[in-house]
Amino acid sequence: MPVDFRSDTVTKPSKEMRAVMAEAEVGDDVFGDDPTVKKLEQFAADMFGMEAGLYCTSGTQTNQIAINVWTNPGDEVICHEEAHIYRYEGGGIALNSMCSMRFLRGNSGRINPEEIIPNINPDDQHYPVTSLVSIEDTANRGGGVYYDFKDIQRISQICRDKKLPLHLDGARVFNALVETGTNPKEYGAQFDSISICLSKGLGAPVGSVLLGSADFIKKAKRVRKRLGGGMRQVGIIAAGGLYALQNNIERLKEDHRRAKEVAELLESKTWVKEVLPVATNIVVGILEPGVSEFDVVEKVAQHDVLCVPFGNGRIRFTTHLDITDEDLSILKQKLPNEI
Repeated sequence: MPVDFRSDTVTKPSKEMRAVMAEAEVGDDVFGDDPTVKKLEQFAADMFGMEAGLYCTSGTQTNQIAINVWTNPGDEVICHEEAHIYRYEGGGIALNSMCSMRFLRGNSGRINPEEIIPNINPDDQHYPVTSLVSIEDTANRGGGVYYDFKDIQRISQICRDKKLPLHLDGARVFNALVETGTNPKEYGAQFDSISICLSKGLGAPVGSVLLGSADFIKKAKRVRKRLGGGMRQVGIIAAGGLYALQNNIERLKEDHRRAKEVAELLESKTWVKEVLPVATNIVVGILEPGVSEFDVVEKVAQHDVLCVPFGNGRIRFTTHLDITDEDLSILKQKLPNEI
């Protein structure tokens, strides 16, 4: 079996999680009758001090629903130029919400607070209406780095002053929180809506939860239905997400420790020029000039090691629930010194 570092989405539910899922009480969630879904939604909302939650199939869906609720066709969304909502959601903002984007350069996938105000459009018919700011924590394209909480507070205050909602793409927010030690309720208070993913480092098989006020979630539920996201006896998979929130957050620190070991190993290889500083569970290797990321991925796969290309001259390794210390030992034995 290959050692799979492609993504923290490749995790499989544990025996304990499967047992909880098999025994989950279910109902028709579109009618609001699934008790396990209700429990998951309220548990997640309570964690972040929000009023309500909405269980959805994916982080892309929760992000796209939030954007659709906060905007009108023709509006503009401010985000980082490497944001997942722009790069990896299939052009959904343009198709689903008919909005344009205003990109901020920031650093390592994070926007700087001082960038926001100059990029809010004036109230002028020649410009789209700036209607939303979105940040991503941790920042995938930045190598899993997280925000300084003081910067989030500054961004939040700017948005409140300018009467702009602030959305969090929190696909890996728990990776950030276990590193910073920030209280989730204090963290959640900075945002108008939050998307949290259950199927990455937390190890659930399916799903994300969108959090916000009761009024926001009521509107979000209508958008979810319109996008075909209404589900029926979905408590079976929601139970896995609830188990993940209750049991798999603190262990993320183990993934972060192992990611640093992967980084040290990559740094020793002749085909790697440098490795970006590791903050959480994502390791980005910058290859030597002339070395193709696609060739590297193909050749290391021949040694039973799986990773992904990550843009021009870069590869990504991601540690997760199913990567063990034994897997690291195998990686050290199998990862080739020459490409």
